[in-house]
Amino acid sequence: MATRPKNDPAQQDARFEDADERPLRLHAVEPEDLPIISALVQDAVTEVGRAAWARRRRRFTVMLNRFRWEDAERAARDGRPFERVQSLLVVDSVLRVRAQDVDPRATETVLSLLALSFEPGEDGAGTLRVTLAGDGEVAIDVECLDVALCDVSAPYVARAAAAPAHRSD
Repeated sequence: MATRPKNDPAQQDARFEDADERPLRLHAVEPEDLPIISALVQDAVTEVGRAAWARRRRRFTVMLNRFRWEDAERAARDGRPFERVQSLLVVDSVLRVRAQDVDPRATETVLSLLALSFEPGEDGAGTLRVTLAGDGEVAIDVECLDVALCDVSAPYVARAAAAPAHRSD
C-alpha cells in the first residue's frame, strides 16, 4: 500500500482560515464529529417557532442565523464586517425531545445556542444536548447520532459590528 507524503493536503486537518464562500455541509455520525458542528453553531440565534420535531419522520430541525466563525479571523484581518448565514440543523433518528426553560408556545422567543454535546447510551443510542444561553436546554434522545448542518443562504453582514464574546468566570 502506498503512503501519501506528509505535505499532502488530504492528510492535513482543516483550518478555519482555509474557509471560502461555499456553503457548509457537515454531518456528524460519531461523537468525535460533533465538536466541529458545535463550534460552528456557537452563538447562532433562532426563534422557538423555527424549531420543529416531526415525530413520524423522527427528525428534529431548527433554522439558525449562524455566525460564520470560519470566516471571522479573515474578516477581522481584512477590516470587513463579520457575517452570518442561514443554516439548517437537522437531527435524525429522534426518539424523544425535551426542553428546559423553553416554552414551545412562545414562538417568537429568541434563543442563542452555546454548544452541542452527546451523552452516549447503549448500542449507539444517546442524548444530544443543545445548550442555550440563559440556562435553557433541549435534550434530544436519539437511536444513533445523526446530525447535519447545512448552510441554506448566502452569507450576509452581521448586525453586530463585533464577533460574539464570552466571559470566562
